[in-house]
Amino acid sequence: MARFRRLDVLQAMMDSGLVPVFYHKDLDTAKKVARAAADGGVKVLEFTNRGDFAYQIFSALIQWCESEIPDLILGIGSVVDPGTASLYINNGANFIVGPILNAEVAKTCNRRKIPYMPGCGSASEVSQAEEYGVEICKIFPGKEVGGAAFVKNILGPMPWTLIMPTGGVETTRESIEGWFKAGVACVGVGSNLISKELIGAGDFAAIAKKTADVLTWINEARGRSVFAGIEHVGLYPDGRVSGKAITQWYVDTFGFTGKEGASSFFVSSSGPGRIEIMKGPDSDKPHIAIRVTN
Repeated sequence: MARFRRLDVLQAMMDSGLVPVFYHKDLDTAKKVARAAADGGVKVLEFTNRGDFAYQIFSALIQWCESEIPDLILGIGSVVDPGTASLYINNGANFIVGPILNAEVAKTCNRRKIPYMPGCGSASEVSQAEEYGVEICKIFPGKEVGGAAFVKNILGPMPWTLIMPTGGVETTRESIEGWFKAGVACVGVGSNLISKELIGAGDFAAIAKKTADVLTWINEARGRSVFAGIEHVGLYPDGRVSGKAITQWYVDTFGFTGKEGASSFFVSSSGPGRIEIMKGPDSDKPHIAIRVTN
């Protein structure tokens, strides 16, 4: 069963603007790719149904992500029939992507409230997908169906449509700007981002760096600032009371949840933001941690 609600998945896709796409038959390598993507700043990752026993790799990967990268939303791509969709949904897929539009897959996903992004190549297919309950339509292959101009022409008479091109999205500032200026909700990027060469060389740091660069260009195209809010404020005990006692005061007074780390405690509620309380009076100056988009 999916860990993330449909609305949260769709919102994460639109907020981030980027859905990296990859497949690898080796589980350890798939874990490293997922870690690199998360380190680069993505919220959503698509693993594709491309090889024999791919569902077994996916099942193990999504369980690993749940414990090691719990905020990463993992879904499955290259799904063309309802049986395969059901298989992956029962293995925890949070969303389903396909190269084609299939009405039975749409019904299967809707029944379980799983987002479905089918591949569409015309205004008629986009309209049909929306009739089936699709929120974000994948256009595929993005370049061949008309590129950014196709997006503009679709959104003219159908401004309510949300589009995710896959295929033909380059990892350059010019390509990213072109797609987002045309009005896409997000983009799917495969081998241009997670290339066989980088995986073969074991250069997962380069994958994380390229991912961060693409996210920066997306924010630039959207006119967003690098500043994304306050992550936490840090407090230091003055020596008269311990960091643990301060933490307990926040827990008792506000009902916060406290979590102990190596050198500090964190307290937080269900909303955004948190407070860090150092264990010892190592400094008399509090700090503020800023969340950034790069």
